[in-house]
Amino acid sequence: MVGTMDVLERATGFLWRNARLLEPALFAHQFLNGSAGHVRDVIRAYRNADGGLGHALEPDIRAPTSQPLHIEVALRALLSAGIRDVELARGACDFLAGVAHADGSVPIDLPSMLDYPRAAHWAERDPPGDSPNPTAALAGLLLYQGVSHPWLDRAVAWCWERLEAPITEAHAIRSALVFLEFAEDRPRAEALALKAARQAYTARYFKAEPGAGSYGITPLQLASTPDAVGRAAFPDTLLAAHLDDLLAAQAEDGGWPIAWTPPGPGAAAEWRGLATLEALTCLRAYGRL
Repeated sequence: MVGTMDVLERATGFLWRNARLLEPALFAHQFLNGSAGHVRDVIRAYRNADGGLGHALEPDIRAPTSQPLHIEVALRALLSAGIRDVELARGACDFLAGVAHADGSVPIDLPSMLDYPRAAHWAERDPPGDSPNPTAALAGLLLYQGVSHPWLDRAVAWCWERLEAPITEAHAIRSALVFLEFAEDRPRAEALALKAARQAYTARYFKAEPGAGSYGITPLQLASTPDAVGRAAFPDTLLAAHLDDLLAAQAEDGGWPIAWTPPGPGAAAEWRGLATLEALTCLRAYGRL
């Protein structure tokens, strides 16, 4: 069996060799006592004048223009580094207010995406719908930031109402759980989180069984830490099997693979850097590193 130090050393080498600037900055902060300020500076480099974030921060959408998913990636990075940047968060709220529907929900993509290279699954815009993805994740991450904004108030109200209804897709469940991790009404949030997480077993794109193969959202992506809000929906044996599989999935080059085709080799390297950091963070959270 490969030792956990070897796992970490090989992953470290992969990140230094292949990843974009953001993931090594996060890795240095999380594993090497590196500067949180450096993480903040890197994220701020992706900002646009409209208050949003762009420049392929979500690697499958190569648009430099601001996109909701680019903002989500930035906010997730701030969270993972324990950074609260109210000025950046308020600018993101201003941008999202300008693209939101009347009820406060946000489309997952914007028309400017179509002007730039993108992965095949983004060949066309997603049709309008009431999916919690990405509104719930954005609202939850902005609640963590501690920002106040009229649009955020509308988005939070929309999330509470929408999450009472069934959720049938795993990415949407993941977004819902981010909101419920930071929502202020804890008893209500915890009850809804358990309900949402349990719906994963019948949701599209949920990968209940470990092992290589088709793309899917795993239980570890819905409960990436032992104290995650939806953790109780997944038995210890299931999470242990996925942790074993995650450890075994490390490639010869030290990084973790991805199960879809990005729009180019640069995007593939960026995604693998992100996947590698996520794998290390999850393994450490569950005591596997």
